[in-house]
Amino acid sequence: MHYILFYDYVPDILERRVPVRPGHLSHAGEWHADGRLLMAGALMEPTDGAVFIFRVESKAEVEKFVLNDPYVTAGLVTSHRVREWNVVIGGA
Repeated sequence: MHYILFYDYVPDILERRVPVRPGHLSHAGEWHADGRLLMAGALMEPTDGAVFIFRVESKAEVEKFVLNDPYVTAGLVTSHRVREWNVVIGGA
């Protein structure tokens, strides 16, 4: 199954993320390396959130990612939501 994770960021994310960004990227990189996280990135102009695309068995796995993300534990994510995504084209 595919899931989309949406993050909403604090207003000053670009400044506040600096000390925790390496840990955030490492965390996401581990999930990407084993195929659970297909792609991810920040929304731009304004940089007020991010989108992650997962291929996992359950929403609970995405929530596990969130709980262990340094951006979340550092308080840089103000809210998040996870939606199951019915992929019709692509995303094999």
